[in-house]
Amino acid sequence: MATRLSVITTRGGDQGTTGLGDGTRVAKNTPRIDALGDVDELNSVIGLWRCEDLPEAIDALLGRIQNDLFDLGAELCIPGHVALKEEHVLFLEEALARHNADLGKLREFILPGGTRAAAMAHLARTVCRRAERTVVGLEANRPVVQYLNRLSDLCFVLARALNKHAGRGDVLWQRD
Repeated sequence: MATRLSVITTRGGDQGTTGLGDGTRVAKNTPRIDALGDVDELNSVIGLWRCEDLPEAIDALLGRIQNDLFDLGAELCIPGHVALKEEHVLFLEEALARHNADLGKLREFILPGGTRAAAMAHLARTVCRRAERTVVGLEANRPVVQYLNRLSDLCFVLARALNKHAGRGDVLWQRD
């Protein structure tokens, strides 16, 4: 693999702009840069989540998702570039079905918590929802929005699966 960056500090952003993948410069507070930041934050949260003691299959799944999110970021960074396709969305749908199959029906709202790993899954879910809301305003490739939508659902299901794996139940919302 070729070296992609040799200098990290370029000072190019000192005036409040940043470069896109096609070389154009835009203000750091544009919706596209907000979306890139939200997707980057989501990827970082998933990286932190993966530091937990996770079942091997879930860790591998999250590893693939991190790579997909990096590709998604590239798509947002290079106007007109397409990286995520319907097959990426289908992959998440299959993972959702597989992990949800062993869980009981929802009878009440679930609060974030239980195990630390499940709480991290909920944190990833909320960051993912924010990224989705930000990306929707960009007129992004349809699979990008679908991917983020399915991923937030998957994070919810994985939180439940991780609690179950640890022998913990869901943390249920208590009505007054």
